[in-house]
Amino acid sequence: MANFLRNNGHVIGREMIRKVFGILGLKSLSPGPQTSTAHPEHKKYPYLLRGVAVERPNQVWSSDITYVRLRRGFVYLAVIMDWFSRYILDWEISTSLDADFCISLLKRVLERNLRCEIFNTDQGVQYTSRGFVDLVETNGIRLSMNGKGRCHDNIFNERFWRSYKVEKVYLCDWVTPQDSRQGSMEYMNFYNHIRPHSSLSNKTPGAVYFGSSFCSA
Repeated sequence: MANFLRNNGHVIGREMIRKVFGILGLKSLSPGPQTSTAHPEHKKYPYLLRGVAVERPNQVWSSDITYVRLRRGFVYLAVIMDWFSRYILDWEISTSLDADFCISLLKRVLERNLRCEIFNTDQGVQYTSRGFVDLVETNGIRLSMNGKGRCHDNIFNERFWRSYKVEKVYLCDWVTPQDSRQGSMEYMNFYNHIRPHSSLSNKTPGAVYFGSSFCSA
């Protein structure tokens, strides 16, 4: 913007542009805080889904984390998605990126007597932490992880993040974490039970997940 204005005859620098943007509340829509930082000492698991046909609910789940902007600062949203139906099994918002909120999220799903065969995540420290890995493995679930720099290994979560942000986050002016929690709750209900998906023959994720003969939830 500074270059654009200078090219049009205005004498202005980057610092002044940054100050004006701050006053106006203008922010970039590009990705914000890094949510997938790997820990150099944590074990990484291979990607198990290449060439796998996902044919039923609770065969493959995935989890991912994104940042959610507030008027000042950020919170972080983690979801667990069923790959077959795109159904969001559960979600959690946190003000920090420690592993605890991912562990408690998975515990809630498992406490509903649900299990998957393969659980896919990225290589972030939350998912390679001992507490998270132990929880997955002690429940007889195989852990799969995206290859480094391969966001398409978890493409369904990436598509969900785009829908969530374009259809909800960018349209709102959330001030507090509670605002983001309430707004996210509204969107999860809309996404799971109201919004039809062309890839699901125009059914909702909830209709596919709960309507399948494979699903006993």
